[in-house]
Amino acid sequence: MGGMLEKKLETRADRTLCLENKSWLPCFGDLRALIMHESHKSKYSIHPSSDKMYQDLKKLYWWPNMKENISTYVSKCLTCLKVKDEHQKPSGLLVHPMIPQWKWEKVTMDFITKLPKTLSGYDTIWVIVDRLTKSTHFLPKKETDLMERLMRLYMKEVASRHGVSVSIISDRDGRFTSQFW
Repeated sequence: MGGMLEKKLETRADRTLCLENKSWLPCFGDLRALIMHESHKSKYSIHPSSDKMYQDLKKLYWWPNMKENISTYVSKCLTCLKVKDEHQKPSGLLVHPMIPQWKWEKVTMDFITKLPKTLSGYDTIWVIVDRLTKSTHFLPKKETDLMERLMRLYMKEVASRHGVSVSIISDRDGRFTSQFW
């Protein structure tokens, strides 16, 4: 250990080293990796961002380059790479879309949610609008419907009548980011 750091470390009764009342984690062994794993991937955590994880861990632990180590660890988490918004294509600046040449070539989609349930159990309306003619389909659905149901509904109600659209504009709803669309 460096002389300056050694002077700042205190030894607790249980023989752990502390720096400003935070447990100091040495580099040897996998203790740092274990702490990061428990903080990020355990069944009690919810895959926090690197900033959130750092803020939580710095209250209890300290080691050199801690923030950088945590950032690297989180950036390699496969679950986070698949799920988190910051890994999707950036939205960029707003641009006025070109006017379509053909009916139903380009559409917009959105959901109207949290409606009172119908007798059939529907509580959401899926709104699909042709951008050229403004013709619209209002499709009843349940907020809990899975992607498979949305695909079947789209194929039955829209694609069978107008063909498959070339372009879809949505509000980046997670339901519209799958491979089907």
